[in-house]
Amino acid sequence: MILLRCLYRGRSYTGVLQGGQIHVVEGDPAHPQPGRLLASLEQVRLLPPSQPSKILAVGRNYADHAAEFDHLPPAEPLLFLKPPSALIGPDDPIHLPAFSERVDHEAELALVIGRRCRHVSPEQALSCVLGYTCANDVTARDLQRGDGQWTRGKGFDTFCPLGPWLVTDLDPAQLQVMGRVNGELRQHGHVRDLVFSVGQLIAYAAAVMTLEPGDVLLTGTPAGVGPLQPGDLVEVEIPQIGVLRNPVLTAVPRPAIE
Repeated sequence: MILLRCLYRGRSYTGVLQGGQIHVVEGDPAHPQPGRLLASLEQVRLLPPSQPSKILAVGRNYADHAAEFDHLPPAEPLLFLKPPSALIGPDDPIHLPAFSERVDHEAELALVIGRRCRHVSPEQALSCVLGYTCANDVTARDLQRGDGQWTRGKGFDTFCPLGPWLVTDLDPAQLQVMGRVNGELRQHGHVRDLVFSVGQLIAYAAAVMTLEPGDVLLTGTPAGVGPLQPGDLVEVEIPQIGVLRNPVLTAVPRPAIE
């Protein structure tokens, strides 16, 4: 099943996509069912497919990505948070901050939690997932390094593109993740190569904090991350899900500090 959020005639809807047509979701949000016909896909603007209370992400979860920055994979999942204000949807622009000299793309598989999740085993964890989608963990690399922690470098508005929709009932270990800039393939990884599996990541996070329905977890990026420039078009593709496209716009000014 393909689940999405969209804007149609000034109102937002959660829908099921079937044959190019969007049907309004009915029933239990954890077990959505298609209801009345809303519109065709061409008639709506797609929104981020979730409205999370929090966005969790994982650092250095592909060995090849850790190695390209001269790091070893961590002994435990390296969790960090991105603010919900960083979230944007398909075709929304990424705004580069003027006071960063390098902003990188990071193509990733993301998942959305479907039911409250706390203290679960890795084997139980996948039953908490509503669906899977594409994500871009946009990162101001110089600020990430200079700050000694990752909040500012990962947390700018527009630094978490997500979409185009959720696909349910997938085996994440069978998925591939690709990142392209202006049509050039820069990243290509297999989810089976994660240092910590999707189930392990959910279980690890849920041992720390309660994961609520709608919460988003980004699972890590493969090697090949690189800088973005104004005018670029960055794409994240997971073939069994779809393609997330976002243009990159010129730098936004640095806020004044009095």
